[in-house]
Amino acid sequence: MEQPRRKLDQLDVLLIRALSENPRAGFLELSRITKVSRATVQARVQRLEAEGVITGYGPDIDLGAAGYPVLAFVTLEIAQGRLDEITAELGRLPEVLEAHATTGLSDVHCKVAAPSNEGLQEALLRINRIQAVVRSTSVIALSPVVAPRYLPLLAAEQRAAPSRVPAYQSGTAQSGTAQ
Repeated sequence: MEQPRRKLDQLDVLLIRALSENPRAGFLELSRITKVSRATVQARVQRLEAEGVITGYGPDIDLGAAGYPVLAFVTLEIAQGRLDEITAELGRLPEVLEAHATTGLSDVHCKVAAPSNEGLQEALLRINRIQAVVRSTSVIALSPVVAPRYLPLLAAEQRAAPSRVPAYQSGTAQSGTAQ
């Protein structure tokens, strides 16, 4: 089920960058940062939210600091035609942070967090008790190599300057780092 691709322009990416670097900023502050009118900032952000481009504002959580230092990736092979069942069952397990249907040798790829190796083992046993699971394989993450991020991808594409935003001047309000 592919979603239609929203064509982001330079101002959209700039606003996303400003929001990621200043998640608590209001429209007036974002207007100051981007050097675009408050009304334009508000309209653009609300449109990005309505179109599902911006899906939330955090907070970002450091799982280790919150008491869950063990992170693992679990691949599942499931019985044919039972993806809906797996989706429901994995959704009931709080240790499963996310799960994706995949191509290749496995059917589902999960990200699982636990307070300890023993806690991870218990979570893996609960996952393996799901009747639709045929086989699972897990690997423990040792340390992040590239933290979750979106801005480098959005900024890598050549984008059109926004139309009908006379106050916006391409390249004049670029913010610092990318996430």
